[in-house]
Formats: sequence, C-alpha cells, structure tokens
Amino acid sequence: MALISLEQVTKDYPLGKTTIHALRGVDITIDEGEFTAVAGPSGCGKTTLLNIVGCIDHPTAGSVHLDGQQVEVLSDADEAGLRLHKIGFVFQNFNLIPVLTVEENVAFPAVLAGTPKGERRDYVTYLLDAVGISEYARHRPDELSGGQRQRVAVARALVNRPSLVIADEPTANLDSETGDRILDLMRTLNTRDSVTFLFSTHNPEILRYAGRTIRLRDGRIEGTS
Repeated sequence: MALISLEQVTKDYPLGKTTIHALRGVDITIDEGEFTAVAGPSGCGKTTLLNIVGCIDHPTAGSVHLDGQQVEVLSDADEAGLRLHKIGFVFQNFNLIPVLTVEENVAFPAVLAGTPKGERRDYVTYLLDAVGISEYARHRPDELSGGQRQRVAVARALVNRPSLVIADEPTANLDSETGDRILDLMRTLNTRDSVTFLFSTHNPEILRYAGRTIRLRDGRIEGTS
C-alpha cells in the first residue's frame, strides 16, 4: 500500500531576478515498510524533496499524498498534526534541546502529542534500550558523542510511532564506523518494527543499506534501482 505519492511535484525558489528550480516534475511512490534512499550530488534537490514529503515545505506545483491525505489541501493545524503524529525526523545536525536530558529529548514530541505520562515513560524506556543508549538517559546532549546524539535523534523520531521516518543525510557528521552503526540501527528498526524510512545521502557507500534508491540530478529523477 502506498504511503507516499508525489505527482509532478515542482519546487521553485525566487532568487533576485532569477529562479532556482529545485525540483522539476518529480513523480514518486513509496510503499509502507520500504527503506528508501534519495541519492545524488549536493544541490540536486534531496533536502527539498524530503522537506516536501515531511510537510515542512510546500511544492510550487504538483500533488503530495501522505498516508491517504492530500497534503496541500490541509489546513495549517491539520498539517501540523500530520507532522506530529505521522512523521518522525532525523536531522544531520541532531537538533537536540541542550537543556533537556536524553530521555526528556526523546519524550518531547510525545509531550506535544499529549501522550499520557505513564505510557510515554514506558515507550521512551523501550526506545532508549532499542537504540542502545539507556545508560545515558539522564545525560545532556553535550555529554554525548556524535554517534550517541544521533541515536537519541533516531529514538526521538520514533516516539510518536510515526508511519514514516525521514532522515536527511543522517551520517553526514559522523565517522564512517559510527555512520554504519546508525544505518544498521535504522535498518533493524525498519525490519523489526516495520517503520518506513526515507533518507538522503550523497555518499555512494551508504546506498548498500537501501532497499531502493531514487537518484536525483538537477531536480529530476535520473533513475531508480
């Protein structure tokens, strides 16, 4: 069953007297449970594509469907609810809240979603164990390594049990060994818990983890494999 469907999606950014054509007529369908990479050189439109799928940005033209809903016709409140409940985000710069502990960072989206405290606490405990970071639950982000912080970010992305996790260059700021561990973790969560992952990379070594690769160049789909 299709979880994501993009039809003729275009994204333009005005820049002075010129226009940047970030995406040019992109058609994509991703089914539930897929582990899909978006690959291509810097500037090819990867982040723009992920932001549109994640309802962070809107297309200039075209249609986006996520989990059966046509995104561009939603109200701002409904779109925010879709992001909160259906999508988890893993950012390349982690985006953890420095004054909160690891467990508080992971729990934060569930607090926003109104998850009851007991249920929230139990699931955060499960996720911290799943990503191998339980012993650091009371630490703050500045006490962790880059790989540990990325594991926290993965757990946070999963706390509201989303249909989709989007990871924008999740290994970009990590050494190769730590990056491999993060991709191994994401693949395990995909296989064990049937979480759909869509991640971007410009690193061809990372593509061996993907079940399917969508290749972008100059805002267009160059091919899939």
